[in-house]
Amino acid sequence: MSEPIQKLKELDPTKEFFVGIDSDGCVFDSMEIKQKECFCPQFVNHFDMQPVSKYARETWEFVNLYSKTRGCNRFLAVTHALDLLSDRKEVKSRGVRVPQMGGLREWITRETKLGNPALEREVATNDNEDLNRALRWSHEVNEAVARIVRNVPPFPLVRESLEKIVEKADAVVVSQTPTEALEREWKEHGIESFVRMIAGQEMGTKTEHLQYAAKDKYPSEKILMVGDAPGDYKAARANNALFFPINPGHEEESWKRFADEALDRFFAGSFAGDYQQKLLDEFESYLPEKPSW
Repeated sequence: MSEPIQKLKELDPTKEFFVGIDSDGCVFDSMEIKQKECFCPQFVNHFDMQPVSKYARETWEFVNLYSKTRGCNRFLAVTHALDLLSDRKEVKSRGVRVPQMGGLREWITRETKLGNPALEREVATNDNEDLNRALRWSHEVNEAVARIVRNVPPFPLVRESLEKIVEKADAVVVSQTPTEALEREWKEHGIESFVRMIAGQEMGTKTEHLQYAAKDKYPSEKILMVGDAPGDYKAARANNALFFPINPGHEEESWKRFADEALDRFFAGSFAGDYQQKLLDEFESYLPEKPSW
């Protein structure tokens, strides 16, 4: 058992309620800059998409920003984007060979902690070129994020919401971003003290984060996940928790709704049912499942 996961499991309740909070695109308006300036350029470079860079960029942004896979783990995003590119007529007509990345896909099927530490351990004993390629890409993404992403503040009303959350709830960051980047960003803006723990991709999936930190420690109606992607809702649902969506493209309005009414409803026990369903129906309308091309 790795130590960080054990710490998550050993987190004992100190308050009546629990709130899990995603970070990128939810607390911080960092999804666009990270995906467009850091992830995508390295994707084009490392996976030899230069001849179809326009379509590679469009596909990458669809997978990671503008569809129901928004916010998914970076290695899952690579395989999904490559699959979509393989089917694109523009890519086929140019005779571009899209890497199949069988070695990466095989690793993904048996590893839940889909981050660089787990991949580095795998590469140390399995010198597979697909895995090495994915690791080189991921390292360069992290370097680009550290170099480029700065001065990106939390959305308006996030700090006020965190102040209100911690009055009655234990809060934990639930994310698929590397922990090092999460800690840097939360500390940069002085909000790390509002959460008891920052859980990144090295600690497993978001579903596992909620399971380890909250499930069976708090009543299910007193566990809330706040997120901007379908994967956040999936994690909440898998743990029988409630979910508040930060709607992509409408983040400020979502945080205002959270601060003005949703958090009070959660604490008062009137969040579940019709109110949550209305939020989910609205959230569902923002992200398509299939691309337009």
